Amino acid sequence: MYDLTGKVALVTGGARDIGRQVTLLLAKAGASVCFNYFDSDADADETMRLLREQGSPKAVQAQGDMTKAADVKQVIGTCTEAFGPRIDILVNVVGGLVGRKTMEEMDENFWDFVIGVNLKTTFLVTQAALPHMESGASIVNFASQAARDGGGPGALAYATGKGGVLTMTRGLAKELGPKGIRVNAVSPGMIATAFHDTFTKPEVREKVAGGTPLRREGQAHEIADLVLYLASDASSFITGTSMEINGGTYFV
Repeated sequence: MYDLTGKVALVTGGARDIGRQVTLLLAKAGASVCFNYFDSDADADETMRLLREQGSPKAVQAQGDMTKAADVKQVIGTCTEAFGPRIDILVNVVGGLVGRKTMEEMDENFWDFVIGVNLKTTFLVTQAALPHMESGASIVNFASQAARDGGGPGALAYATGKGGVLTMTRGLAKELGPKGIRVNAVSPGMIATAFHDTFTKPEVREKVAGGTPLRREGQAHEIADLVLYLASDASSFITGTSMEINGGTYFV
């Protein structure tokens, strides 16, 4: 049901945390995977090592800043040079909270940076990949529970960017549906990642996890499982939706 043999996938932000798990799982399902990273050669090299270890040799890494159109073009070129002109699966993982600042604390540069990382990247990469996508292709965007509930303290800019991703997902689903291309989003809640290790206090994480019906944080591999479903033909009549994956803390 989740056989991606013969398909080509591009995963932005695919070298660490959730992105790494998506890269590994799509490759394990048989896809040829091009994964992008920005500033951590060590993370990219480790992801390549893990791909080889699981027996997935059809993978390439592509460095680039996905907020810059020239870098996006270069990454697309790396992918198509390696695996041919067609891209069957695009997963826009790049994004993040970056830091916590209230409206009073943030300046224009911070706002622009957070919106750029979360919303502009999705626009630039999708626009550049579309000429290589045909009927049957699937796009999976990354929104967030914050897009639904406004986010936690200091997450205003992040929540706004992810809200834009939700709207873009719906609009693109209408625009690309007649071409046979599906567009969906995943909206994770509290997931154990390096960001929360750095920017979220342990007591806050404990409180959020304790408030979920499942009484825990999510794991990166659980998000990857959902992405695989949306990327595969098993979800062939699903488009324009955002799937919440938060342990029951928020219902739509």
